[in-house]
Amino acid sequence: MSPVSIRSLLLAVVCGRILAAPAAVEDAAARAALPEFRYIPAARAAELAPAAPVDLGQFRGWPRSQGDNGARRYSALTQINRDNVRNLAVAWTFRSGDGAANLQCTPIIVDDVLYAPTPGRALVALDAATGVERWRWQSPPVKAARLQDTPARRGLVYWPGDRENAPRLLFGAGDWIHAVDPKTGAPIPGFGESGRTAIPTGATASGVVYQHVFVTCGLLGDAYGYDVRTGRMLWRFRSVPRDGEFGAETWDGPQQGANGWSGLSLDDHRGIAFVAFGAPRPDMVGVGRWGDNLFGNCVVALDVRTGRRLWHFQDVRHDIWDLDVCAPPNLVTITREGRKVDAVTGVSKAGHLLLLDRVSGQPIFPWRLRRAPASTLPGERTSPYQPDPELPEPISRSEFHPDLITDRTPEAREWVKRIVEKSTYGFFSPFTEGKPNLYIGSRGGAEWSGAAVDVPTGRLYVTSNRWVSKITVFSADDRERDPRHPPSAGEKHYQVHCAPCHGPNRGGLGIAPPLWGLQRRMTDEQVLEQLRTGKGAMPPNLVLTDAEKKDLLDYLFRRHQPPSRAPRGEEAVAGRPQYAFDGFQFLVDHEGYPGIKPPWGLLNCYDLSTGRVLWRVPLGELEKLTAQGVPKTGSQNLGGATVTAGGLVFVAGTEDEKIRAFDADTGAELWSAKLPFAGTAAPAVYEVAGRQYVVITATGGGRVGGASGPGDAYVAFALPR
Repeated sequence: MSPVSIRSLLLAVVCGRILAAPAAVEDAAARAALPEFRYIPAARAAELAPAAPVDLGQFRGWPRSQGDNGARRYSALTQINRDNVRNLAVAWTFRSGDGAANLQCTPIIVDDVLYAPTPGRALVALDAATGVERWRWQSPPVKAARLQDTPARRGLVYWPGDRENAPRLLFGAGDWIHAVDPKTGAPIPGFGESGRTAIPTGATASGVVYQHVFVTCGLLGDAYGYDVRTGRMLWRFRSVPRDGEFGAETWDGPQQGANGWSGLSLDDHRGIAFVAFGAPRPDMVGVGRWGDNLFGNCVVALDVRTGRRLWHFQDVRHDIWDLDVCAPPNLVTITREGRKVDAVTGVSKAGHLLLLDRVSGQPIFPWRLRRAPASTLPGERTSPYQPDPELPEPISRSEFHPDLITDRTPEAREWVKRIVEKSTYGFFSPFTEGKPNLYIGSRGGAEWSGAAVDVPTGRLYVTSNRWVSKITVFSADDRERDPRHPPSAGEKHYQVHCAPCHGPNRGGLGIAPPLWGLQRRMTDEQVLEQLRTGKGAMPPNLVLTDAEKKDLLDYLFRRHQPPSRAPRGEEAVAGRPQYAFDGFQFLVDHEGYPGIKPPWGLLNCYDLSTGRVLWRVPLGELEKLTAQGVPKTGSQNLGGATVTAGGLVFVAGTEDEKIRAFDADTGAELWSAKLPFAGTAAPAVYEVAGRQYVVITATGGGRVGGASGPGDAYVAFALPR
């Protein structure tokens, strides 16, 4: 390839576009001619932001689900410590009694009162010392609940008010931000209309408050600034820029969105909000969105007062693997060349740990990019380079290789080996139509629950998974109903019960996969079972009758439907074919265990000043394997860690339904307790009348599940009196 051609291709890469015939297959030879590595240089130590003072006294409370505005989940309390943690016992258990569902919100505690959501879509205030309910706020009913309809789905925050404005709890529910009185649960007069203000892209993660600006994210994208006193929207930052805005050139084709469910944090000293944006949509298919797709997979720094972008840093480019930057960035203070400096992190499902200067966004260590394979899928345009960082050391590697195949038993190995032989895999391997693609991603690396920071030392504690995704992409050639004909009964049921998550035309929304081609990958019995029990974020459907479910299946499987119009492929971006994927599947053996060698779940401790891992330990135990003499493997986990000045790391979220305490210095497990249902968020730590407590959301269900299924409990632990 000539130097001129290489320069032209690199220019196209920088601009975020690869220009080629729409439905052509990428030129693998041209890709191979590019240099193997590129580097984003590290900031010089002298340029790094000097550390701002941090008052450790602020970490004695828990006014935000992430602990503090910096999302550090650190407690300065020391009553519970390494020497006595073995004596922890249940202090109280609260059962909401209004249903059973997976909740992913860490409670907050203010003035001896604990605030938390319930499975019945309510918010409760509890006496934090006894667990006795004080009041309950109930969200209005909905026909078919969407992800955003869960109040405080992934967090809430307390604002103490000012001279003219009363204190308030702020949380999202549905398409609204709510403000309620912490003493009564009554809506705050003057905040929006009747105590709520609209959020255009749906509610999700906990917000932060700076002076009089409340900053939050939308489930389906964008970040917003509101006046915390009145609920008036002050600004909106679009996660997918429009024409004329910075980053618009990194998209080519319809712009479906880069979601905002990952969350955010705040530098109180500088007035900067740090927002983590997830992967652009649709998952696994990028033919309609060529380019690097800013601000998908980014940490973005925003001026809190104006919403103006200060800087951004992108992890995976043109993500077609669902490898989100998946959790609120953590504010950290580290040491570089003898100076204390302020930085911010980002963690991703790709297993990457971003460590960036808090003011400039430059990486603390050189950021390596590696040449990635060209696509074999007609119409797809992969990014020529993807991250392959050396420092900080990766949380995990996303690349799968046959050397990793399980050796748990000969039967398990042979089962998985046969699947691998029919699959594609490798460093950011793109999809090949009809073949499973294997990588450690959708249930790999870090998760939405994010990390915790030991503030005095700058150590980071992050949970991780090592499950192998097994995703197949295929042509989406299903036909939709000709609008000249009325819908079938099954389509009517679909629009009420399924469309809020899977889209009005079965194309998928948010994290819910498309249902095109469902007849190719599931049976009637499998769909009926999923309707009965639910799966992951999908709740069971207890409304439809057997006859109505039969009509729904006929619609989903394209049986007995009205005449159709042109195939979906003809409606795609001009000249580009259209594809769908088979949902979030995983590589497992014949008994359902992960098809990769353990560990399958980990707790990781980093020294961020060096970027090195200090220790890793398996997180979670599969008791059936323990009984067979298998060393602890760790399990899939979705809870997240919390660290204390008592030298402890508390974490739950595992399949064995336990909460554990680890030595923060060594990773040794010091204590564990069985929960009524799996813990499904990070613990909160607080103090009432001189007694320290650790409380955990224990509602099970969701992706981790647990033998007890979904429930409705909050459990608090303390030392005996």
